[in-house]
Amino acid sequence: MTGLTTHILDLAHGRPAESVKIELFELNGSEKQLLNRAQTNSDGRLDAPLLSSDSMRTGEYELLFWIGDYFRKKGLELPQPSFLEKVSVRIGLDHSSPHYHVPLLVSPWGYQVYRGS
Repeated sequence: MTGLTTHILDLAHGRPAESVKIELFELNGSEKQLLNRAQTNSDGRLDAPLLSSDSMRTGEYELLFWIGDYFRKKGLELPQPSFLEKVSVRIGLDHSSPHYHVPLLVSPWGYQVYRGS
């Protein structure tokens, strides 16, 4: 698959994070434009890229993962407000590759993100 993809793993339950809402924004200075909304499948992945390689432009983007909603649906009691309600990941795309993969490892109390393959 080419384009911008992601994968979310739930570290609290030791499984892929299903049905997590994700939003993708393109950033331009202080402005941000919503490009796509998606939801993870049963494997914690998306059925299609958030952004196709044809639509990718060099620049800065933000992925917004709705983690608080996900953990509440899993039945975890979270404080109000939850420690991680939404996880924002800002990345730069420079067109050096037709595929960028951004895995997210998450729990209600922390997360790790990296550039995958």
